[in-house]
Amino acid sequence: MGRESDDAVYRLAEAIRSGEAVAVREVLSAEAAAVCDSAGLLPALTGTFHGAQDVARLVTLIGSVFPHADLTVEAVNGRSGLLMRQAAGEAVAVIAVEAGETGISALWIVLNQDKLSRWHCFPEPC
Repeated sequence: MGRESDDAVYRLAEAIRSGEAVAVREVLSAEAAAVCDSAGLLPALTGTFHGAQDVARLVTLIGSVFPHADLTVEAVNGRSGLLMRQAAGEAVAVIAVEAGETGISALWIVLNQDKLSRWHCFPEPC
């Protein structure tokens, strides 16, 4: 994991915690894209989103759906990414991040509970 990428992921985490789409947009490249898999649970959050504004809205909305989730930087697919867990240890989102010189360029967001089971930390504490 490169230092520049790691820094971008930490900045993204802080922006999501702020709840402000403008803050999220500032860490994204203008051409950012996101692919979101919610398994149809949240139809408005499923599909591909293009452009910093739409991606920022998506990420901010996800943060608002899980306002009390713990957001941490974790290794996701061999790179720095984000993990959102509820207090009981249930993973609710995993976000893989690709960052470049102009900011975060791509997000792969998994909200699909069938794909998040390995990220849960119950019955054992995290």
